[in-house]
This record gives sequence, structure tokens and C-alpha cells, in this order.
Amino acid sequence: MRIEKVIFPLVVATAYFTACSDNAAATAVDDGIASTEEITTYTCNDGSVANSAAECVSGVSDSTTTTVYVCSDGTQTTNASDCAVTVSGKSSASGKSANSENGGSDFDPTSSQEVVEQVVSEAVVYQEAEGDLKLTFSESGLSVENDGNSCVSISGTVATISCAGNYYLSGKSSNFQVVVAASTEAQVYLYLNGLDLTSANDAPFYVQSAEKVFFMLVDGTENKLTDATTRKTLWKYTKNGEAKEDSTVATIYAKDDITFKGNGKLTVTGNYNNGIHTTNDLRIKDVPTMIVTAKNNALKGKGSVNIEGGYYTLTANNGDGIKSDEGEEEGSVTDNTKGKIVITGGEFTIKAQDDGIQAYNYVLLADSVSTPKITVNSTGKGIVSDNLLYINAGIVNVTSTDDAIHSNMNIYFNGGETTISSGDDGIHADSTLRIKAGSIKITKANEGIEAFYIRAEGGYTSVVASDDAWNAAGGSADGSTASGSQWNGGMGMGGMQSSSKGYIIISGGYHYLYAAGNDIDVLDANGSITQTGGVVILEMGNGNSQGGGSSSRGPGGMGGSGGCSGGTGGIIDTDESYTFSGGILLGFGTMNETIPTGGNCTSMSFSAGQTIGASNAAFTTSVSGSVVVYAGINSISTVASSGMNSVTLANGMTYYYK
Repeated sequence: MRIEKVIFPLVVATAYFTACSDNAAATAVDDGIASTEEITTYTCNDGSVANSAAECVSGVSDSTTTTVYVCSDGTQTTNASDCAVTVSGKSSASGKSANSENGGSDFDPTSSQEVVEQVVSEAVVYQEAEGDLKLTFSESGLSVENDGNSCVSISGTVATISCAGNYYLSGKSSNFQVVVAASTEAQVYLYLNGLDLTSANDAPFYVQSAEKVFFMLVDGTENKLTDATTRKTLWKYTKNGEAKEDSTVATIYAKDDITFKGNGKLTVTGNYNNGIHTTNDLRIKDVPTMIVTAKNNALKGKGSVNIEGGYYTLTANNGDGIKSDEGEEEGSVTDNTKGKIVITGGEFTIKAQDDGIQAYNYVLLADSVSTPKITVNSTGKGIVSDNLLYINAGIVNVTSTDDAIHSNMNIYFNGGETTISSGDDGIHADSTLRIKAGSIKITKANEGIEAFYIRAEGGYTSVVASDDAWNAAGGSADGSTASGSQWNGGMGMGGMQSSSKGYIIISGGYHYLYAAGNDIDVLDANGSITQTGGVVILEMGNGNSQGGGSSSRGPGGMGGSGGCSGGTGGIIDTDESYTFSGGILLGFGTMNETIPTGGNCTSMSFSAGQTIGASNAAFTTSVSGSVVVYAGINSISTVASSGMNSVTLANGMTYYYK
């Protein structure tokens, strides 16, 4: 009998649901649901999505109420059946036991103690059970043992598995293929036990039909899978009584859910198109080493990709590192359970010719299993979603030619440490960017942060940009036109009146913004800026040619003349107003357009390395200039920082306060 710890998938719902406190201790057996909560979101007239009607500057056009189930293990979901049955505080995987015969049967939590101990065991141990089917590959063919039920058929260089159950695969072949063609209720466990399999004219693994297929990497083994550079003619088969035609587009290609787990190593080479690809859901659990190199996408779960721990090296020579695109096709219908990528742990090195991580519905990075460590180097965008993107945790490093972090709708930062170097925008949201916690460090970008709404509520951010550091833009200035990707910045001139709108709302956090170049604004809103709290430090690098003064200096040099209102743009530029009622604002440069209500601007020569401010707030500048704009401070001068408290900003610079 195989003894196996059954580690059940962690259900992670979309992160905009408010987290609830832990529920009371679970009873011996319950349905796994601790409580329910109704969450209402509001669609604003300008097209943005907000958590309260008051956040909609342009009014509310629609609202949606969603029932959220908080499971006994603290996870959240919109589907009650996703909450696992609880046994003495442990999860039982929605009533399924993966180590039962035929790949899983109904689990009865009231049955023998032996079964319960198997479910909650602390160690994962794979033991070959007597009677399990063995498939041993060699250059001369395939041998099959213990196939009393005729579950494996061989035709030429194709082995077809038609039954649920456990299969051990080992050996090496340079031309063989495994096809899973079981019933749509079958769970198939494929134990890769030192397997080196290549298909000379197709994919080494093709899942035509099954309920779920589990690729179990046996402890301590190395497994290699390689596909052909071409494909044979279309596969023709019947599924659910319907005639199908199909072509395998990946080294491991599946039409149903597939899961990878175990303590072995897996190397996948995709010579034709993708590395691992399923048209449904892809789940990977704590694989110690997975190396995928593909001509196109490395990992693709069309329905979803869920990765919980492990170590991954992903190379996409023409496509995306990790992709989930359910809903991208024109006219398709999707919901928040599809087209999503959820990463709750693991270490990733992703090199992609297109996007590093790309999902249609949402991307969620969280630390439910461990702290994710994600390094992306991409020619396209770094991490991108058509709709929602959440960074709740993790150490994320993105180097990209295009936008580093991008959403066609909303982006939420709720934690983690994110470092960005971008050839275009550092962070770009067509609708709302919301920063509540975490650290964001943008070391290089054209525009550092760009969104229609920028809502800075907390966290630590720093930006170095060659155009605007923060730019609120995108909503049409025409009230009869819906907001969207209407990025018209007035012929690209940072200080000119824009034909779009945009809003910045700052209520908390520590934010450092630096911009150096011609026609730049450090803090720019095509609508208005409102600050009720937080600390904002602005530094203008090169002299700005818009206001009569110009210079080709780099950071720290002297700029041209301009003054507090000597031109359009500079340190702060808004088309409407900057309303200040709380927090601290310190801006340094050579010219400024907008002076906050409740704030001041003064002409004052200063040099890099001087500490400027007052007894309650000060900053040591890295630039030299002639203009200081400030708010939350009564007067401005050079000060001594000794004896003051300090806060280290995201870029390592220091803000002083009392």
C-alpha cells in the first residue's frame, strides 16, 4: 500500500476581498466554511473600479455584490465547495483521498484512524505498491508490467493509458509518446521515476481526456522530456461522444487539469511551441527543481496557473514565461475563476522574449505557502494582466523593455518588495493603481508610475524616471466620453494642457520621486492632486526647457532658471489643483508650476548634499537647484539632521523628522 501525505491545494480568491480574522477552532468534522461575507465593488462612470462609491470621482454607474466564503483554514473563495472538509483542524481536500485505488475515491472523515493519519502525515513518502503498473522505456521499445486490466495499449511508438490508477514510468527512449485517453471521471497518477523521454515527431505526453492527471516526480530522481520540432497529422478521437481533432502544441500537452508535485527534478524542452500547456487548469506544488525551455511559452494553463512553492527556471524564447489567457478570444465569456495566475510561494527565474507573467483575468502574488521570489527579465512586459493584478507579498525583481508591471484595469500593491528597471513605464494601470503596503523601487523607467487614479495609502516607493516620475493620465477630459486607454498627453509635452484627466490621492506612506530629462514633471496630474497624509519627496534632475531655463546637466548639477511659476511643469504640474491638508511635501528643483493650497514655494539656492526642511521634517538632497516647494512645514531652510528621527526610504535615502 502506498503511504502518501495528501497535500491539498490552497484555494486563493481574488485579493480585493477584505481578509477576515481567524475563525474559531474547527470541530472534528465540518464543512470547512468559517463564515460568509458580502463584498460590494463599484464601477465608476469613468470606467474604473472602486471599493466604495465615495472613491468614484465621476460618480457610480454600476455596483456588484459578491458572496465570499471564508474557509476554516483562512483562505477565501467565491465557491463554497472549494472549502475543504476539516478533520481535527486539518484539511481533507474536499472529500477526496489521492492515495485510494483508481486514483481517488470519496473520503469519509469518520472512517478509521489509519486513513486520517495518512491524510495528515508530516512526510511525503512514495512507495511502489505491488500491482502498480510499470512502464519501462528503452531504445528497443516499451515493456509493461502488472497490466491485468489491459489499461495500456501500444501501437508503434505510442502508449495509450485508458484507466484511472497509478503508473510508474522509467527508462529512456528517443522516440516514444504517452497518451492519456481515460474517462472524464478518471484520475491518473503518472510517477516519473527517472524518465528520459523524447518524441521524434510529436509530444512525449498528451492528455486527451481524464478528470485530472497528476505528474508525480519520485523523490531524488531526474526526469527529462523533449518534444519534436514538427508535428504529425491531426489527432482524431472521441470525447464525451463528440468527434475531436487536435494537435499537440507543447512537450506536455493536456486537454484537462494537470498537477505536478513530488521531490524529483523535471527538465522540459519545448522545441515546437510551448513547454507545459493545458487548456484547463495547471497546478504545481513544491517541485524542488523545474527547468522549462520553450520556443514559445514556458508554462501555460489556459484556465489557470496555480504554483505553490518550488524552484523554477523558465525560458520562453518567443513567448511568455507563465501565461493564462482564458477570456482573451473575442466574444468569449469568463469569470474570476479562469484566466488567472496565482503564485503563493517558490523561487522563479524567468527569461521571456515577450511577457514574463501574463494573465487575462488576474495575477496574484501572495505568501500563503512561502515568500515568493520572482526574477523576470523580459523583452516585452514584466508582469501583466488584462484586468487585475495583485502583489500582496514576495521579493519581485523585474527588468523589462516594455512596462514592468502593467494592467489594462487595476493594480494593487498590498505588500512585498518590488524592484523595477523598465524601458518604458515602471508601473502602468489604465484605471487605478492602489498602493497600500510594501516596498516599490523603480531604478529606471521612462515614466515611473502612470495610471488614471494613483491612490497612495501606505508603503514605501521610490522612482527614478527620465520623463514624469508619477503621471495621472488617461481618462478623457470630455465628460461624455468613457475613461480608458486614451493616453493623450498634449503632444508628449509634460507641462502642456492635456486632453485627458487623471487623479492622484495621497493619504499615507513614504514616496520619493526623481525625474531628470527635458520636458519632465516630477509629479504630474492631468486632473488634480489631493494629499491628506503621507510623506512625499520630489527631486527634479535636469533643468527643464519648458520654462525659459535649460541645462544638459545630470543629477546633482545646476539647472536653469525658472522659479516657482516660471513655466509650465517642473516639480509639480496639475491641470486643476493640488489640495493639501495633511502629511509632508518637500520638492526640490529649478522650476515649478502648481503650488499646493496650504503649501508654499520659495526661490532658494541649494546644493546636493544639503539637508533642507524644518525642525519637523527635512531631507538631504541629491540635486542642486533654486526652487523648493513644500507643505506641512511652516518655513524652509538648511537644517542639521542630528537629533532628528529618521525613516529609510525605498531607495536607501533618508527622511528626517521630529
